[in-house]
Amino acid sequence: MTLAKVYSAAIVGLDGQLVEVEVDISSGLPSTTVVGLPDTAVQEARERVRAAVRNSGFVFPARRITVNLAPADLKKGGPVYDLPIAVGLLLSSGQLVADVSQTLFLGELSLDGSLRHTRGILPMVALVREKGLSTVFVPHVDAGEASLVEGVKVIPIASLAELVDHLRGDKLVPEFSRVDVEETRVQGWHVTDLAHIKGQEHAKRALEVAAAGGHNLLMVGPPGSGKTMLARSLPSILPKMDMDESLEVTKIYSVSGLLPSDTPLIRQRPFRSPHYTTSQAGLVGGGRLPRAGEISLSHRGVLFLDEFPEFGHTTLEVLRQPLEDKAVTISRAQGSITFPANFMLVAAMNPCPCGYYGDPAKECRCSSGDISRYQKRISGPLIDRIDIFVEVPRVEYEKLADTGSGESSEAVRARIEKARQVQRERFNGTRLVCNADMTPVEIRDFCKVEASAQGLLKVAMKQLSLSARAFHRILKLARTIADLDGASITEARHLAEALQYRPRQML
Repeated sequence: MTLAKVYSAAIVGLDGQLVEVEVDISSGLPSTTVVGLPDTAVQEARERVRAAVRNSGFVFPARRITVNLAPADLKKGGPVYDLPIAVGLLLSSGQLVADVSQTLFLGELSLDGSLRHTRGILPMVALVREKGLSTVFVPHVDAGEASLVEGVKVIPIASLAELVDHLRGDKLVPEFSRVDVEETRVQGWHVTDLAHIKGQEHAKRALEVAAAGGHNLLMVGPPGSGKTMLARSLPSILPKMDMDESLEVTKIYSVSGLLPSDTPLIRQRPFRSPHYTTSQAGLVGGGRLPRAGEISLSHRGVLFLDEFPEFGHTTLEVLRQPLEDKAVTISRAQGSITFPANFMLVAAMNPCPCGYYGDPAKECRCSSGDISRYQKRISGPLIDRIDIFVEVPRVEYEKLADTGSGESSEAVRARIEKARQVQRERFNGTRLVCNADMTPVEIRDFCKVEASAQGLLKVAMKQLSLSARAFHRILKLARTIADLDGASITEARHLAEALQYRPRQML
């Protein structure tokens, strides 16, 4: 019996890291020891591997077995090491003879030896290309996801016995062919077409502007006015993701264990709507082994916070840094992990605790103090990071009873795609994607305002007491409106529309 070495992988944040699985069988009392900072799931692999080896028709050695997961200072978690440990055991005991020096093994074993779905396949398979390896063995249900990495030979395996037959050359398993992935959507949400929403033309226009430039949006209105329906219609008008964006989102969902088994590649933008009882760690990510939170799961999509003031104060405040940096860094004693968080924040709130402040049809029961305290639950710095504020009043009977349909989401999306194409050409060669991503440097270069609009901007700065951040956000918003209008320079009418999206009163 000899020492066997097999390659596997670990997930660190959203990236894979190569792990060498060493299996040594020596004389002594029968025992199995796993070292190399394994968590409980890895420790339990001893029993899963024991049962899987026996139930696959092989012999589990009644000897002293030592399994080392290197590098030893990297915390190992999850059941992905079941398959490489089993292969190393069979190699060390002489029941399998094969060259696996250029091969990566990934997969969780069932007790009968079959392979289960394993999360994080995409970033781990990417290691095969990065480290100069050639082949990866994955559970057959994960082969579609693994094949998204070009230049890697993916072998889908259904069971341990099938893998051994392949390595022995008795019954070869064909390489998985990369297929065209049909457009799919993230499970758990549905799309509402704008044509189904009655009235609220002003709010629909605000959604169009927000989607065209990737701007943050806050809707204020009484209960039942359609704020949630408007927010849920936003994904229907957002531009389609390109392949790079799809791979980024798919990687996040794969590592988080949220990628459906029948959806190897996410092609539609995510829409996340956490409840207001969500904790700070649930929103931004965290844990002993840091996981992505809702803001990272919203990457390249929409984070919708309904009942905005009901979220905890500290929970909302942690959004300030990700909204600016488009990423969130979680620090722990063993190091820091950065997750992407380039999302559109869409929030909805009532104007007061009872919801009817300013409503012409129903009297508000709240005192001025209650209204002030309710609105001040959202801090000024957070409000400063929102580009568009829109009032959503109650819908009148005539509009609700109208049997006609409004403009469809498809027609609105066509205009947004055209505006986004202008922005892609503008930012070609940079890291920027849309107008909302611009920094003051890009604003100076790309947000030119015609001379007649300079006076309007100066008056607005004084009367609205705008901060420097709000000033730059107005310029970015006006640039988006100009893009929708097909104008090469920001005109006074574009600036006027951008200014009307500022709040009527400071919250």
